[in-house]
Amino acid sequence: MASNTQDISGSRAPDPALDPAHQHHHEHHQHSAYAEKGREDEVAYTKDADSKMPDTTPLDRGSGSHSDTNKPAGDVEAGQDGEEKSNIISRIWTRYRAQFIIAIHIVIWLLFTGWWIAGLLLRRKDLGWIVPFLVYLAISLRLLFFYIPISVISRPMRWVWHHTATPFVSFIPEKFRTLLGAVLVVGVILIGSFASEESKDNNRENRAVSLFGLVVLLFSLWVTSRDRKKIVWQTVMVGMLVQFLVALFVLRTKAGYDIFNFISTLARALLGFAGEGTAFLTEDDVPAKVTWFLVTVVPAIIFFVSLVQLLYYIHFIQWFIGKFAVFFFWSMRVSGAEAVVAAASPFIGQGESAMLIRPFINHLTMAEIHQVMCSGFATIAGSVLIAYVGIGVNPQALISSCVMSIPASLAVSKMRYPETEETLTAGRVVIPDDEEHRASNALHAFANGAWLGLKIGAMIMATLLCIISLVGLVNGLLTWWGRYLNINEPPLTLEMIVGYICFPISFLLGVPRTGDDIYKVAKLIGLKLITNEFVAYDALQNDKYYADISPRSRLIATYALCGFANVGSLGNQIGVLSQLAPARSADVTRVAISAMLTGALSTFSSASIAGLLVTDQEQLVGAGNSS
Repeated sequence: MASNTQDISGSRAPDPALDPAHQHHHEHHQHSAYAEKGREDEVAYTKDADSKMPDTTPLDRGSGSHSDTNKPAGDVEAGQDGEEKSNIISRIWTRYRAQFIIAIHIVIWLLFTGWWIAGLLLRRKDLGWIVPFLVYLAISLRLLFFYIPISVISRPMRWVWHHTATPFVSFIPEKFRTLLGAVLVVGVILIGSFASEESKDNNRENRAVSLFGLVVLLFSLWVTSRDRKKIVWQTVMVGMLVQFLVALFVLRTKAGYDIFNFISTLARALLGFAGEGTAFLTEDDVPAKVTWFLVTVVPAIIFFVSLVQLLYYIHFIQWFIGKFAVFFFWSMRVSGAEAVVAAASPFIGQGESAMLIRPFINHLTMAEIHQVMCSGFATIAGSVLIAYVGIGVNPQALISSCVMSIPASLAVSKMRYPETEETLTAGRVVIPDDEEHRASNALHAFANGAWLGLKIGAMIMATLLCIISLVGLVNGLLTWWGRYLNINEPPLTLEMIVGYICFPISFLLGVPRTGDDIYKVAKLIGLKLITNEFVAYDALQNDKYYADISPRSRLIATYALCGFANVGSLGNQIGVLSQLAPARSADVTRVAISAMLTGALSTFSSASIAGLLVTDQEQLVGAGNSS
């Protein structure tokens, strides 16, 4: 071989690769431009083999030119000074990062402490103290838990629970625990419903009808249950109790009313912020003068969805949902996947909530699939809630109904379709990260939200246009057909037919039996089931036919309509879940109808409880109309 040959003098022949004539002549990261001209003294080498670029090189990475060699020395020195300053700042931040963060947290805490104290001294009488205190407490606890584990609080609470409630329950024979638990729940509901004084349009007779309707609803679920022996009654009792306590807090206490009124005020304020963007795109007076759905509602939806995506990027939504999910998982003995979806549905919608558990969908049991779909049908999403507030629907009723739907959907679904299999997420709550749709930064998340909000707004507009047009077509055909049967006043319409079908439901919810309120609310319920809740809410607020119904009837109707249980959403949920888990599409379609009807019953249970508890309907209705 050439490498082993020797010359005449006995020395080894030089390697031909070392001959300068055979050297390569192209630019790369280890050679400067001068090296290509034979000036080997200008060769620059990287400090380590893993570096892609040398620390010092006159080459420009983009073009390979040596433009830096023509720069004045002053520019080079200025660049070096800037780089040194940047390195110094970086080193200082790295070294004292913990101290900087502590200082920032102290400043934030002092700022909100001063704000809270000033509010107590200056505006406590006219603005109240509960909401500012809760905001201050939440911020203080969040800052505190950056430095101490939450187990400092959770462990003592767990110790107290295990040394009080658990020993007390253990004294009760197991065969009597369910019965005594049911007695406790029934006692709380009866005392909470009938102990307060009567008010206009809410006498004890009306409350008794609402209570009877709730009993009929639960009995219907038990009779039609897929397996009555497998019903976990703890889930049902805790669900109904929590649903009732939330309504009791909102409708009977000043603190609950103030908190939910504050939340609804924030929801209405979003409409004003979106109006500023609308004014920029049109004219300043357009948001105030033009009441078109396209101008007032759609911009609010786009802005709200974009804001939600931003909160999702900073993991606030996941944190909030996780706290809800942990509570319902612990108290109601449901699987982690069910708890996550039930907690998420009122905030991010039926399709998005299912995406939170996308890795688990292929492994869900039939009962879990039923529950996931039922949670979506039992409530509305935050984006459309803003739209309903925009058309004047009572915001306190909407928000409280969304919160009540979480335990209610779990309770009714587990009665209708109890668990009979082993669940994968039993004993744990997991919210997987969505790596595929993760935004690169906050601005990217906000922009993605704007695009998603635009699609949601366009979908809502297109759906409303088609559904309202289809209802008009059906009504035209029915009216024409009814003339031959002498049905002229009132004409035969789809609303008339579903009104008579849903008449028993309206009666059992506790709608007053004076006038024709029962029939009118029944028409709204039927309209919601065959079209969607948006059409029904619009009729409730803007149709003169419903203008004279009583405040109690209006409030019960608001709760009864607050859910996605309709034919259009049925196709939407089937499409979303089938897309996320194609192998389970047959199982999804098998339980879809049952889940939709069960979700509707969940909203009806909230309406019945509202009929039991509300004492000042005119205040709530007035708050909704003021928006």
